[in-house]
Amino acid sequence: MSGPVMNNFKENAKMILAAGLLTLLAACNPAPEGSLSTDSEPPLAGANIGGSFTLTNQDGGKTSDAEFRGQYRIIYFGYSYCPDVCPIDLANIMLGLKQAETANPALSDKIQPIFISVDPERDTPAVLKQYVSAFHPRLIGLTGTPDDIAEVAKKYLIIYDIRKDEGATEYLVDHSRQAYLFGPQGEPLALLSFDGTPQQVADEIARWVR
Repeated sequence: MSGPVMNNFKENAKMILAAGLLTLLAACNPAPEGSLSTDSEPPLAGANIGGSFTLTNQDGGKTSDAEFRGQYRIIYFGYSYCPDVCPIDLANIMLGLKQAETANPALSDKIQPIFISVDPERDTPAVLKQYVSAFHPRLIGLTGTPDDIAEVAKKYLIIYDIRKDEGATEYLVDHSRQAYLFGPQGEPLALLSFDGTPQQVADEIARWVR
């Protein structure tokens, strides 16, 4: 990336960082019970994050972003062979979603959780099907060709890098850790605190999902 594209990437990365800091500050200074406000502007409002995609789902079919129009979306990028970070993040996020759904069952129809792999070589539909089922019954797993994933990752400001030693068969994938909440039209709203408590995730969902 270079020129205007790189500048745009940097500006949006700054917005993500600022939003993350705001989330941490909110966690350090929780609002009194029952006082969550839905009047303020979402932290990521106006950020150039997200966009269209068509990828392969865990059942081997094609899934496009257009299918989620009208629904809020929780999107996390990772990979199933991740030794520690991804399963912990996903567990926190999905437990938070379950808590939010328990408190407000109507959210089950309003929110679609999505996991997008940054390791398409190993994350086949069959692998993803088994993986996502461990976290939430409605979590969709998406994969694709390396070019497909690279294109989607760029739109969602996700950086990833495959670390593979010469001659090795196993490898790790370094990647950005972002859990996004998007609105019904695919607009970015906020970051979810994947390294906080499930209740913090549930509170953030309740704050922005109407």
